Formats: sequence, C-alpha cells, structure tokens
Amino acid sequence: MRIGADSGGTFTDVVTDDGRILKVPSTPADPGAAVRSGMEAVNPADTGLPVSLLAHGTTLATNALLQRRLGRVALVATEGFGDVIEIARQDRPSLYDQWVDRPAPLVDRADRLEVAERIGAAGEVVRPYRGGSAPEIPAGVEVVAVCCLHADLNASHERTIAEELRDRGLGVVASHEVVGEFREYERMVTTVINAALRPLCAEYLMGLSTAAEDVVVMTSGGGLITLERAAELPVSLLLSGPAAGARASAAVATACGFPNSLSFDMGGTSTDVCLALHGQPAVAAQQEVAGFPIRLPSLDVHTVGAGGGSIASIDHGGALVVGPQSAGADPGPVCYGKGGQQPTVTDANYVAGRIPHGTSFPGLGELDLAGARRAMADAGVTAEGVIQVVNATMAQALRRVSVEQGVDPAGLVLVAFGGAGPLHACDLADDLGIPVVIVPAAAGVLSAVGLLSSPPQIELVESWPTPTDLDGLGEAALGLGVAAETEFGDTAPVSVETLFDCRYSGQSHEIRVGSVADFHAEHERRNGYSRLDDTIEVTAIRAVATGEAPTSIEALSEASIGWWEGRDLAGPKVVAREDCTIWIPDGWSGTEGPLGALILERIGGSV
Repeated sequence: MRIGADSGGTFTDVVTDDGRILKVPSTPADPGAAVRSGMEAVNPADTGLPVSLLAHGTTLATNALLQRRLGRVALVATEGFGDVIEIARQDRPSLYDQWVDRPAPLVDRADRLEVAERIGAAGEVVRPYRGGSAPEIPAGVEVVAVCCLHADLNASHERTIAEELRDRGLGVVASHEVVGEFREYERMVTTVINAALRPLCAEYLMGLSTAAEDVVVMTSGGGLITLERAAELPVSLLLSGPAAGARASAAVATACGFPNSLSFDMGGTSTDVCLALHGQPAVAAQQEVAGFPIRLPSLDVHTVGAGGGSIASIDHGGALVVGPQSAGADPGPVCYGKGGQQPTVTDANYVAGRIPHGTSFPGLGELDLAGARRAMADAGVTAEGVIQVVNATMAQALRRVSVEQGVDPAGLVLVAFGGAGPLHACDLADDLGIPVVIVPAAAGVLSAVGLLSSPPQIELVESWPTPTDLDGLGEAALGLGVAAETEFGDTAPVSVETLFDCRYSGQSHEIRVGSVADFHAEHERRNGYSRLDDTIEVTAIRAVATGEAPTSIEALSEASIGWWEGRDLAGPKVVAREDCTIWIPDGWSGTEGPLGALILERIGGSV
C-alpha cells in the first residue's frame, strides 16, 4: 500500500492508493503524531497491508520560519561581507510607510564571522584562502552556514572552509551545496535558513523513517525527494503541501479538457493559488517566505492568510478585517467546540448555511451553531460580511497570479479544492469573470492526492559565468543534465530537461526558457513586447531530472467516478462530502466530468 499524507495548519489529510481518504486534526506540537494516527486509521496495524511508500507534504519548515523556531546559526563569510545578511537589498517592503520594519536579521552580529579570501566575479582567485584559518565558532551554535563571495562560480575556498569546520565536529551548510546561482544576498539568506531549519526538520523527518518501507517528501518545486535529502535541504520544503496541490490541480483540469487553469486551495489557515498553462503549473526562480527571499526552484504559488480558521474582527478604524491571524487546529473555529472564542470564516459559513446545520467534522462531532452565532454577535460581525471580505482577499491573490502575469482570467477555469475552497469558488469566479469551476474528486484532500501522483525530481542549477558569450553553453547544459541523471540514480526511468535563465542586457530579472531562441517570444507573452535586436544574456543553466510518479491522478480518482450521477446540481444548493463542502449559488449548475470531478458552469453560459 502507498499512502500520501499532507500536514496542514488545521487538518492532516491522508490518502491511500486504493481510494481511502481521511482528514484528522493536525497536532502542531508534534506534526508526526497526526500523520501516524491518520495512517493507522486508514490502514490499521492488525488488519492492514504493509505500507511500501509514504509520500509526505509538511508545513513544519514554513511554520518554524514564521514563528522563528530556528536553530542558532553562525555565518562564515568573505571578509567585508558578513553584514550582507542584514543590509539586504535597497528596496523597501512598503515604500511610503516610514514605520515599517524589515524582519529581524537571521544571524546575530556576534555570530557573523569573516575570513580573508576572495573569489572574483568571473570565478578567478583574487585573494587566496590560507588553509587552516577557519574562525573559531561561538559556543552554543548548532549549525554553521558558510557563504563565500562568488562561490556559485568557484567553490574551492568555501569547500575548504566547510571541510575544516566539519573536521572539528561541527554541522555545516555551505552555500554551493544549496544554491548554485548568483545573487549574494539571496544565496546567503537561503543558506542560512537551511542551516537554521536543519536541527528541527531533520529530527522530525528522520522520525518518520519507520512509518513505511520508503518515505519521500514533496519539495516547493513540485517533486518528491528522499527523506535523507529532505533532512539535509529543509529550505526546499517551504511550499511542500501547496506544490502538491498545484500539481494535482493542473492534472485534473487538463483531464477535464482545460489545460489553462487557476488552482485555488483554501484550507484552514491559508489560501494557495497558482497559474497553470498548457497543463503545467507556473514556476518561479525565487519565492518570498516570512519576508525572506528563498532562491530555490519553486512552483509559483502565492499564499495569503485567508482560510477557514481566519479570525474576523473589527479594527480600530471600525472596518471588518479577516485574517491573517488564524484559530488554526487548536483551539480552532468556535463551532468546533474546542475552546475557540473568536469568530472565523468557518463559523461564518456555518451560520450562513453554506455548511449544513448539524454537520459533523472528522474528530470533532457535530458543530456548535449556537456558539458560532454568539461569537459573531459578540465581535460585531455578520456572516455575510466575513464571507465578502475573505472573498476579496482571495480574489486579489488570484489576480496576482493571472492578471499581473498578463493572463486574462476569463480564459481560464478555476479548480477549487481544500476543505473550504469549494465553498467560495463560484463567488470568486463571478468576481473574476471565470466561466467554469472544477471541483476535483477528493477535493478536500487533493494535496495529499498530489503527493502520490507527483514524480520524484531533482533540479540542479549552475551560474553561467559569461552571460553574453554563449560558446560552450550547449556542452555545459549537457554535462549538467548528465550530473542530474547521475544524482537521481538508476532505480527507475528518468527524463532530463535542460533550461536556461535569460534576460535582455541591462535587465535585472530573468525568464526561464527551454532554449535561448525561445526567449523573445516568451518575453513578448509575459511583458507585451520584445526587443529582437537586443543582446540576450544567459545567467544560469538548469537541469531537471524527473522519474515516474508512485501512481496516477486517474487511478486515485477511480473510486469517485459516478458519485454525481443522477443528482440535481442546480443552485442554490449545498453538497456535503466527507472531505469538503460545496456551495453552488443561484445561477450555477453542475455536471459530472472526467475523473469524477464536478464541473460547475453558469446557467445560460459565460458572463
């Protein structure tokens, strides 16, 4: 048996490869407890089958960074560059807010250490490193991050320093082992965060090693990696669960005949959205988490603090606000009856009747309607107002990944999933002019489905040292592809794709393309113009090695095919399923589509 388990802020979702699904309350103090209890519930030890594979998505790294539950890190940097971690970039998070603060530095000033060495911008040695001169590390430091200038082009000094520190018995993370491309601040931040997350994440992940014969973990890039690799590179897990959902969403939309789509994953704590074109989720070379740039391959998932547990209140100016604070799994919304006192989006949906009165949630029993009503009255908010405000927040997020990327939402479909997504999807489609909403089979646990239907994947990146001189580029790309395939191993068939980060001379941001010749057209699509006579620069080469997924989205959907047959699906109507609740407003109607999906359309056609 193969199992997918996605740990969210409120629920942990579990899916088996024979179609069983389950939602259990998350256990923030010990996320692994919910994973183990969910696995036991769907596959009891005394009667169940041996678990050959556990595919896991986790919010542990994200929550640890947001809450600053991080290990103490010392930073070893090139002389004169130790304060880059605090100086950062000159751009300000909020240009006209003179009181806004950047996040506190990740490394205390006393723990920033410098060494005399220097690699030049072309990878040449400017100042040799004198062997044996690695600095003394302060007592109490758990992991050392080593980030030398231009180590992406020449890691010889950095490698030597790291080896010297490891010989002293210290845990070390070197930047060239984490980020293979340029931009010193982003490379340093990503390396330091990886070092700071490693003590907590490694202990948690390796604690799952006995949960199955093989345990793999989803990365932000939408691919599965081994447990050991995940423990070494926890910074790659910051968008673990959302990436799985985005992959599954794109696959379902494509199977239903809509290769261009928006994924809309509304859970208990947050909402994650992602654009997919031609059946593939959009990718980003960099993401921002907790105010820090993470320079690692990632699906282009945008997250906002709007979920079923988002708390509604009246601010000092008398305006209704919803989130980003969340009731989470403990105590949860008021209607859960676990001690919550502040009204949430789930309470609003329950009071409004979008969640049928008398509903029971997994592990919670019947929801408390009187308590939800009382909390909303005490806070001075209404169910309709809360729903309108949270919808506005989520619509803005969907515009960011579509309109702001030059894509008209009217040409897309909206794929709604997560426990709360199908409650709000049609309202958002009306707002954005989207004509079709797809609710996948097992929508409430689709990210867990995505874990089992996503492939193992390794991506390697190297800076290209001569941006305008492309001689030898093809040979270098071929060599990187061979390295990616070799690192992947020979246990299964592997396909390798090489990509290039390109830009026009003078630009500061790149576009990833399959060949340099594709750059003009892709720049035209994204930005509305191209400069055919301008020089194209290549800043990095990428090689992506991809294997075969544990199972397919088609196989995981088989148990739900036929569920909608013979049902009256004209709105207004509430449809309660074991994993989610679907709200079909007046003017919308549904039919069953491929893979057991519900396809919702406006009665009478598009807007």
